Amino acid sequence: MEDVIVIGGSYAGMAAALQLLRARRRVAVIDARERRNRFASHSHGFLGQDGIDPAQLWAEAQRQLLAYSTLRWVDGVAGAVAGQRDAFRVSLDGDKELSGRRVLLATGVSDQLPDIPGLADRWGRSVFHCPYCHGYELDRGRIGVIATGPMSLHQTKLLPDWGPVTFLTNKAVALEPEQRLDLQARGVTIEETAIARITGEADVELRDGRNLSFAGLFIATRTTPASPIAEAAGCALVETPMGVQIRTTDSKETSVPGIFACGDVARAPHSVSLAVADGAWAGAQLHRSLVWPEG
Repeated sequence: MEDVIVIGGSYAGMAAALQLLRARRRVAVIDARERRNRFASHSHGFLGQDGIDPAQLWAEAQRQLLAYSTLRWVDGVAGAVAGQRDAFRVSLDGDKELSGRRVLLATGVSDQLPDIPGLADRWGRSVFHCPYCHGYELDRGRIGVIATGPMSLHQTKLLPDWGPVTFLTNKAVALEPEQRLDLQARGVTIEETAIARITGEADVELRDGRNLSFAGLFIATRTTPASPIAEAAGCALVETPMGVQIRTTDSKETSVPGIFACGDVARAPHSVSLAVADGAWAGAQLHRSLVWPEG
């Protein structure tokens, strides 16, 4: 039996596993190899690793974990979590099953993109969600923000520090007079014609035939857990301005005793740095729960 089964072997899951492995605990990591930033060629804003290829960052992290003898790495998809604290069972592809005293959900999230032709093809390459991760490389070029809902206003007011911004409302938001004034005070151009498609690197073709060229596009996606496993296990979910995530305590335990959650699926906002920090904290709290189960 494992001490902890980590479902999700991306940055948060591996950061948690590292703390537990260094405490000489038995850890199994189940990874479906579907990192959220797998579409991006470079990762920025992570101290000591700024500008690295995300695939290289992940591979080096995995190599370091594999040096610990109490790690069991499993490539595959976790199907379901059953059982209870100190006696969990996690099903895998086929008829395989792992047993563990604790479970950590680090499954990440899925980004829901609006149905605009050409948008999904450019996700992570010239269409982004995080200005701190990708804004600097646009070199103060023109930035387009495609509206999806209320969070788009927050994003639009933030982005002028990276370059001149055009807010493409795309019929997704109706601006109040005060909101218009706030955006205009930040130097934002408001474009209310609907979008027909995205072309070129980051060019927007509008329904009236006009074409707007940008250095990059930003969008406040709505996120949902990348796997249904948390809800199926009975873990409570919570609605946030950015989407749905798993509800946890300060110690990262979910509403189901013995099941913990960390990373993008259990916190907002999202970045590699924040995911790693959240994972490290979750790993320490999992170890604490094994030492002091009554705490």
